[in-house]
Amino acid sequence: MKKKIAVILAALLCCVAMLSGCSSSSEPVDLTISAAASLKNVMEELTTKFNESEPNITLTFNYGSSGDLQKQIENGAETNVFISAAQKQMNALEDEDMIDTSSRKDLVENKLVLIAPKDSTTVTSIDSLTSADVAIVALSEPSSVPAGQYAEEALTSLGMLDAVKAKAVYGKDVTQVLTYVANGEADAGIVYKTDAISNDNVKIVAEFPADSYTPVTYPIAIIKDSKNTDASQKFIDFLFTDDAKTIFEKYGFTPMND
Repeated sequence: MKKKIAVILAALLCCVAMLSGCSSSSEPVDLTISAAASLKNVMEELTTKFNESEPNITLTFNYGSSGDLQKQIENGAETNVFISAAQKQMNALEDEDMIDTSSRKDLVENKLVLIAPKDSTTVTSIDSLTSADVAIVALSEPSSVPAGQYAEEALTSLGMLDAVKAKAVYGKDVTQVLTYVANGEADAGIVYKTDAISNDNVKIVAEFPADSYTPVTYPIAIIKDSKNTDASQKFIDFLFTDDAKTIFEKYGFTPMND
């Protein structure tokens, strides 16, 4: 009898130990993700999908221009994962030894497009940007927004930069540029393809030639001094799954290989 009781107690202790282990691995975790503004729409759906398998990891997103997000991280803003819309900002943080380089990967690729209000008849091609009928062109601020840097690069390549700058209005990020055009406050704008297809009040007039600007790749990495690196890595790993890639493609992104 005593032997049976001892066996039962041992089994119970084993169960308690196992349950304790399960409990500690599923404790609630909060992650702060600093992400380029152009990722906002796709990340909402990705978060829902991620939480189906990781319900105890809460994702809080801080959206903005990649340059502004870089500065926030440099100034100590609590961030677990950074997703930039260009290599420049991630390179700067890597040079400052602020990211876990082993976690850095290229996540997705985007395209640069010319947009106009959906009912516009004056903007029919990229050449329309130099037409007298186009009075205002919305661009992202090139000093801090990758989309603005890519736009200036493309316009320079096409020999149109000075003409377009003379009629430019600048937005703090691509979302604001999209809003200017959608509201009819600008005759045309240059944004990412993913932004353009997310708004029914604008239309894509043309894609800029691929050889006119640097490929728009979005690097992702864990911030070196952040907490919860295991959960952060789980989120990054999820973004390279087939489920995540399908969602990225739905929103117009081209997923990169892991």
